[in-house]
This record gives sequence, structure tokens and C-alpha cells, in this order.
Amino acid sequence: MDYLVYVSHDAENLQFWIWLQAYTRKFYATSPSEQALSPPWSAVDGLQPTGNDSKQRPRTAEKSKFGVNEYEINFDQQEPPMSPTGPMSPQFDKQSFISGMANTTRSAADSVEDANAQVGLKWQSFTIQPFRSEINRVISHYIAPNSPRELNLSHKTRAAVLHALQHTTHPSALSLVRDIVEGTLRGQSHPNFIRWSICNGNKPRVLFVRNSGIAHVVGAILLAIILVLSHASRWWRLFCFPLFLVGISIGVAAYKGLCVIIHTGHCRNLRPWEQFADSASLDSFDRDDEAALSTSTDDVYSMSNRGGLKRGISMDTFGTSNSYEHELWVERYKKKPLLQRIFTKNIWIQEETVRVLQDRIVVQSHLWSLIVTVPLTVGVVALPKVGLY
Repeated sequence: MDYLVYVSHDAENLQFWIWLQAYTRKFYATSPSEQALSPPWSAVDGLQPTGNDSKQRPRTAEKSKFGVNEYEINFDQQEPPMSPTGPMSPQFDKQSFISGMANTTRSAADSVEDANAQVGLKWQSFTIQPFRSEINRVISHYIAPNSPRELNLSHKTRAAVLHALQHTTHPSALSLVRDIVEGTLRGQSHPNFIRWSICNGNKPRVLFVRNSGIAHVVGAILLAIILVLSHASRWWRLFCFPLFLVGISIGVAAYKGLCVIIHTGHCRNLRPWEQFADSASLDSFDRDDEAALSTSTDDVYSMSNRGGLKRGISMDTFGTSNSYEHELWVERYKKKPLLQRIFTKNIWIQEETVRVLQDRIVVQSHLWSLIVTVPLTVGVVALPKVGLY
């Protein structure tokens, strides 16, 4: 979830997906008489709902158009969404809480009515259908324009979905949104998350390592020029070989987001949001107690592993937007000196698959470096002496 919130900025896709899977199971658990009130929606003509299909069940193992099983990626193996009427999480900061309260002053029904009006739908939805209030909340959170967790939908798709939801609360009315979200999660978010997980350094550290590789290559070139212009034996030019080898190897690995120095211990930098206490309670804001707002890095990470910390942004279906600009770590990280950002604390990578992928990238970077360095060094040694000094 951290990646979706802090890096790709599209956590609403996973939040909506988790809700839709739970909602589908809940809908088919109702009685046939209740299901009859919300017949399946026809995606073919998009005008009239089809007859009742009480035997239809949620998709479980059928192949999707992306060539993988529906639940091959276990998006639905998360904790059920927390009830929005439950106790407020103490980790929400005050400004997010206040803005969230302001966003809830208007009812979900009003938001749905405004959204329908924007796409030209004038009449009211069928309120007798099961889970109508929940569908209204989903529309006001994910589908309506300018909603807190608005999904990336075209105007045509949004209008079609709102039109379908006016007629029925059957999960098939959300099939268009489901396919778009599924395609984004499987085809974009998941591969990008894997690539991001392979990176073991933060951006300042990777830039530092990349510049170090460039410095090694430039140093090797300068050394080669000095030796070629001198009376020194050409065999002294072999000292360019290790500089070329190290510089190119570091540069290739850094291009993939890897710091070879950290990799020797199979470690990674703490992410910026992991370097501080994730958030603080409203009481801490009222006291303005700096000590209450932070813990040591060891405490933060160990508590996170035990599930002791829960960020204000979570898997909850309903809530405020996924914005994190007001979290404490943002401002504190900006004030952190550059050297501390580069040489921040490291932790051991627990996922074995990630370590294997990193090992493969490092080996490939060494091989590419060797392939480029050998002919480059041979060319430098073969150059005739100029003998200027």
C-alpha cells in the first residue's frame, strides 16, 4: 500500500478492488428475493437490465482478458474494510481529520445526485434495492467527479456506470470500472511495484551512486589522457582498467536503482516515510510535544512489522483522500540534510525473491562492465605515446 500511496499515487484502485470483491460476495449471500430487486445489468446494450440471474456467482478462477486467474494476485486477501462509523484512528493528523469532516457534511445521496446531473441523468435511483446506501457512498467516494478517491475514468465510462447504477445495485453494473481497475492493477501497478521493490536505495542515494560511477569513468579517461601524453610506459595505462570496470558496473546497477555497496549486505535504505513515526495522534498535536511525535527508527520499523502502527491512509474503503502532504514525515524529511538523506539507515531485505532479482541485476551489471571495459582498455593501451613531458 505504501507504494500505491507514496509513489504511484493511485491507491484508490486497490481500495476499490478490495471493496468490490467483498461487496460481490455479500450481494450473492442475500436471499433470492432481495437479489431479484437488483437484476444483473447487460453490458451489451447498456440500456435495459437483463432478467434475474440468481444462479450467477462471483468470478473465482476464470481467466480474465489479461491471461491470468481472477484471484491469482491475492488482492482480496486483505483485512475487511473498517467500518466508517467505528472509532477514529489516532494516527490521523488534525488537518486531514478536519478536512475529512468537512467532506462528509454533504450526504452521499447529494453527491450521487450531482454526479448524475453532470452526465445528464435526471431521475432518482431505486432506493428499495439492497445496498443502495452503500452504492451511493461508493459513487460519492470513487466515481463522482472531484470525489475524495476519484478513479481515473473517462466521461463516457463514468456516465455508463452511473446510468447502470441508477437501475440496479447488482455487481455487474460496475463491470466497466472493474475491468479498468483490474487492468491497471495487473498491467501497471503490479509490474511497477516489482521494479520499485528491486531498488534498494532512495533517490538521493541512487543519484549519488550514479554520479560516483560517472566520476570513476571520467577519472579513468583523464588518467588515460595523461599517460598517453607522457613518456611513461604504455603498460601504466592498465590502471585505467579498474576505474572503468568499477565505474561502469556502478552506473549500470544504479540505472536499475541499485546501490552495489548496500547490496553487499542485501540491505536497502529506509524509505522516507519509514524514517520517522508514521503519524501522530490529535492529542500530540494539541500538546505540541515533539517527543510524542517521533520514535526511533528501530521502534518504528519493529512496530510496523508487528502491525502496531497504522497509517492514516489505509485499506479502509471510505474515508478522506489518499493525499499525504500533511503527514508529519513530509516536512521533517524536507528539513533533513542532504548527507543524511544519502547515508540513511539500512535494513535487511526479508523477501528472498527480491534478493534473487537484485543478485541477478548486479551480476548482469558486472558482465556488461567487463564486456565494455576490456576493449576500451585495449584501445587505450594500443594508443601511441605522444611524449610531451
